[in-house]
Amino acid sequence: MNPDTSILTTKDFTILEVMHDRCPAGDPLAQMLKRKLDGATVVFRDDVPEDVATLSSRVRFSVNGGAPDTRIISHDTMTSAVGLFLPITVARGLALLGLSEGQSFSYLDVDGETQVVRLEAVLHQPEAARRQKEIAARPVAPATGRPALKLVRGGMERATPVVAAAPAGGWQAPDDPGPSAA
Repeated sequence: MNPDTSILTTKDFTILEVMHDRCPAGDPLAQMLKRKLDGATVVFRDDVPEDVATLSSRVRFSVNGGAPDTRIISHDTMTSAVGLFLPITVARGLALLGLSEGQSFSYLDVDGETQVVRLEAVLHQPEAARRQKEIAARPVAPATGRPALKLVRGGMERATPVVAAAPAGGWQAPDDPGPSAA
């Protein structure tokens, strides 16, 4: 697999296109954005595999074979929960977006050193969670060839008898002469 290949949802691809269009020519992210866009396979959110890092995915990754780290890939810098989010506006976040588990992406940092980011695991992907929720919400169809209602032999023998709410002649108020008076 080409190291520059990635799988992006239509939404993620569009965001990267906008970022690329707004990125100044000398920005170090410009080249990474071009590589991501040129090597992307674009899919609908329902078709993205569960092992691909998308926006808002919680991922475990390593850099240059170091200790693994866990972050949530975000669109932009988050002001809360320092260390929880990794925005795609920084090289590591952008490198992870669209990778499949086990895949790596390399780039040159601001010091000119090669950084290799490897996606270890996708711990949570919103698209996969959405699909699972939809499956769980579907009504369960009865198995074919089996009755939907189970009859129990002798069940009526133990049932309490049904009592009519009105006497056999019908119910009428004590002062009501009934229909014959009409």
